[in-house]
Amino acid sequence: MSDQLIIFDTTLRDGEQSPGASMTRDEKLRIARQLERLKVDVIEAGFAASSNGDFECVQAIARAVRESTICSLSRANDRDISRSAEALKDAARARIHVFIATSALHMEKKLRMTPDQVFEQARQSVRFARNLVGDIEFSPEDGYRSDPDFLCRVIEEVIKEGATTINVPDTVGYAIPELYGNFILDLRQRIPNSDKAIWSVHCHNDLGMAVANSLAGVKIGGARQVECTINGLGERAGNCSLEEIVMAVKTRRDYFGLDVNIATEHIVPASRMVSQTTGFVVQPNKAVVGANAFAHASGIHQDGVLKARDTYEIMRAEDVGWSANKIVLGKLSGRNAFKQRLQDLGVQLESETDINAAFLRFKDLADRKSDIFDEDILALVSEESVAHEQEQYAFVSLKQHSETGERPQAEVVFTSQGQEVRGTSDGNGPVDASLKAIESHVKSGAEMVLYSVNAISGSTESQGEVTVRLQNSGRVVNGVGADPDIVVASAKAYLSALNKLHSKAERVAAQG
Repeated sequence: MSDQLIIFDTTLRDGEQSPGASMTRDEKLRIARQLERLKVDVIEAGFAASSNGDFECVQAIARAVRESTICSLSRANDRDISRSAEALKDAARARIHVFIATSALHMEKKLRMTPDQVFEQARQSVRFARNLVGDIEFSPEDGYRSDPDFLCRVIEEVIKEGATTINVPDTVGYAIPELYGNFILDLRQRIPNSDKAIWSVHCHNDLGMAVANSLAGVKIGGARQVECTINGLGERAGNCSLEEIVMAVKTRRDYFGLDVNIATEHIVPASRMVSQTTGFVVQPNKAVVGANAFAHASGIHQDGVLKARDTYEIMRAEDVGWSANKIVLGKLSGRNAFKQRLQDLGVQLESETDINAAFLRFKDLADRKSDIFDEDILALVSEESVAHEQEQYAFVSLKQHSETGERPQAEVVFTSQGQEVRGTSDGNGPVDASLKAIESHVKSGAEMVLYSVNAISGSTESQGEVTVRLQNSGRVVNGVGADPDIVVASAKAYLSALNKLHSKAERVAAQG
């Protein structure tokens, strides 16, 4: 077995299945480029057959990213597979990821197929895909809850048909580390041609054990690929966390005996980019990338760290990309300096017009905030890309008044289909009044299911980043807004969410 562990990132596919985490083409491209800087081995760019938009995202990433293998998910049918192959045709290295459910529950209730029908579908699909692309991954969905005898039969056959990677998912997060590791080992020992494919693990975090299960699949089971996401993003309780897997294997190489290609100094920038793009804030006590991950509140700990860092630190903060917030630009910075900083951050705007528009927003921010940090620039560009994508509603201005003992009042001016409109309302607070002022005109009827405020950097001068999650007619969307004024950021986030609700893009659910 190889001593190299392959990192397969599915932030742009499985991570995007988090409620409201859908991303635009430009946002996906920006994250894909950051994953390439991170030296991720395989990037699952999307599910090409789910919509024209997803097809275009996979195609754009396949054309832009040259160092990582680009993968598209496909159900086990010729149409999905052909669509993936078409989207990937310009990739330097392409992979098609074919899946079909194999547990008795899924076959009966979801697929309504017999085991023999599933076996045949898996065999034919992998054969069809292998004729289009040389690198084929096969996943038996809900594999961990599947009958081992049937699973062995299916996997042996798809390896014969040309599958080069076999992924055994714990689709519902049901596994326990020791049991899951031995489950993978048992399959590998029982299947005669198991050595002809790389074995992979894909674990969900419903019981909080996705990382532990994945590492057990590697150490006990002999898997050499881990499927994971930045920040553990994913549906329900999320996926296996890339940063935790990578740093566990690197920090405990004495135990795992494995190497990873990841350029770890880009982990924290990737985490911040994904968080700001999706609106899913990283909890402060999150391992590796949380704000408290390298903070030492205890006096005893602080004393120990000052004397010798390894008393309480098993990793160096700078190794994963933590550093003191670096002031990169200010109000006197020119356009070329701004453009260079965008390139340093891995942000590529489509045209000079886009760069000029972003620069104007930067200058406006610099007039209000003396020090501009990398996080400010990422938030600014993310907001700009959303505005370009969908222009149903756009923020213009806000005026609000609040006084102790008085009910706050707000007036919000915004555009609706290009026409300037004005909404006024009172509320329980300035934010409530402002959002009600918008709703007084829009009348969306949407239910707010999340309102979150996060400081982008560490000072009182920081921009506030607000996430608003709205739900309407079964659709869930996240809107993100940033501004030094929290009330303005809230209004921007609400309008951003309304824009996404207004978008009628329909997608086929991969595993629905």
